[in-house]
Amino acid sequence: MQFFTRRPAVQARRGMVATSETQAAMAGLRVLIDGGNAVDAAVATSATLCVTEPMSTGIGGDLFALVWSAKEKKVHALNGSGRAGKAASLEELRRKGFAQVPDESAYAVTVPGVVDGWHSLLKAHGTMSLKKLLQPAIRYAAEGYVVSGVIARAWEANIPKLARYPSGAELMVNGKAPRAGEVMKITELGKILEDIARWGPKAFYRGKTGRKIAEYVQERGGWLDASDLANHRSTWDEPISTDYRGVTVWECPPNGQGLAALMALNIAEGFDIKAMGPQSVDTYHHLIESMRLAFADALQYIADPRKADVPVGRLLDKGYAAERRSSINSDRVLAYPAAGQVMVHADTAYLTVVDEKGNACSFINSLYESFGTGLVVPGTGIALQNRGALFSLDPAHPNALAPQKRPYHTIIPSMATRDGELWLSFGVMGGFQQPQGHLQVLANMVDFGLDPQEALDALRFSIQLGSGVAVEEELPAGTMEELRRRGHTIVPVGSAGRSLFGGGQIIERDPESLVLRGGSEPRKDGCAIGW
Repeated sequence: MQFFTRRPAVQARRGMVATSETQAAMAGLRVLIDGGNAVDAAVATSATLCVTEPMSTGIGGDLFALVWSAKEKKVHALNGSGRAGKAASLEELRRKGFAQVPDESAYAVTVPGVVDGWHSLLKAHGTMSLKKLLQPAIRYAAEGYVVSGVIARAWEANIPKLARYPSGAELMVNGKAPRAGEVMKITELGKILEDIARWGPKAFYRGKTGRKIAEYVQERGGWLDASDLANHRSTWDEPISTDYRGVTVWECPPNGQGLAALMALNIAEGFDIKAMGPQSVDTYHHLIESMRLAFADALQYIADPRKADVPVGRLLDKGYAAERRSSINSDRVLAYPAAGQVMVHADTAYLTVVDEKGNACSFINSLYESFGTGLVVPGTGIALQNRGALFSLDPAHPNALAPQKRPYHTIIPSMATRDGELWLSFGVMGGFQQPQGHLQVLANMVDFGLDPQEALDALRFSIQLGSGVAVEEELPAGTMEELRRRGHTIVPVGSAGRSLFGGGQIIERDPESLVLRGGSEPRKDGCAIGW
């Protein structure tokens, strides 16, 4: 089955932004037009998304970014994720009878890393001030913005979570979600952004905002205190990579799960995916099995490398990939012990920017689940993330909850280079769907020669570890039936559950013509826009 797109890729030459919400994309494009670079535009886009798509991202969450420096011809990786509080206690939760960190509790709140992440990116690679770049977000928060259809539906679905405590009203309209087409203001958040614009990150981490966050978390029984926020810092890491049929694919290292995408690519590389054909039974089967094996290792080994031993070199070794690949049966599902029950959450905001000089920023920021914990800090409009829910409560596990430790992180920006030149800046949102999305869009482009929009429009699968494989209902019945015959538990999903398959953005760059081609996720409301 060949999937044909109904929307062509966007093409431009001087710069491009692609993200999941159109007003945010335009904020970034204006920065490019005004002479800013890719990092400047990424920060402006991210800040705007914190206002216009607040269930997915916000200054109560974390970020990761990859930056391609055209001058250096090098990829840089920023880890803007926060850590557990110094008083975090695995033993306390186990004594209270918890088998996992409760995801809508203050125990799941880790230090929000977004604001320091913006600052760190701009300090190292930006050309404009944070004050200038926050202005579109501040205006939208204070004066209002138009709520899109997909965002309105996600908002409505999460009103019960916000309504648990009085401060949730700061992200509602008279106790309800804003409707599609309605103008929404988040005035409290706008004031916090104004403080950050005026005083920088210290206004968030060391000022009254940080104290409000700490006080509210502790009021709700959590561990964070003011010193945890005051001591937070982002870190620059060496990116990790692998080669897939002559394309070098780049990811942030652990504690992010980009390693899972690279392991799956290494395994899949040993199969002739191109000869199997796009959307075929064989392609689905071999990509699914490659991803399942990668997840088994990822869920066992990925953790904060500053607190645990993460064998990245071994896991990325091509010989190890060959060992793992040898266990795949072309006609039958591989039976192997699952590493754990994994739920899929699709509440993350991704953006990508490429500027006129060829610099790029692949950027992802998130609250994890919709509105994170659902805890909104009174008087701020800040929903706090629930990244701490991804810690293990098994004290022997590398990802076990511990003080000042970063949890396993699902958000993963990506890039791809060819012959030392930038080719793609891309990402696919959606919790544990993200490495699966990376694998599938890369196979679509590398193996089947699709353009960015076609690669995103193509039907996708979503492995639900422990409960089968979700596929989009347009997949032919015969393909589903053959996958079932091979032992897959196939669950067709219709339009109402489309977010399960994630949301991606891709910008492709031709190093000779300098033409940019962009694609934007058809399952979301966003766009790719260039000039």
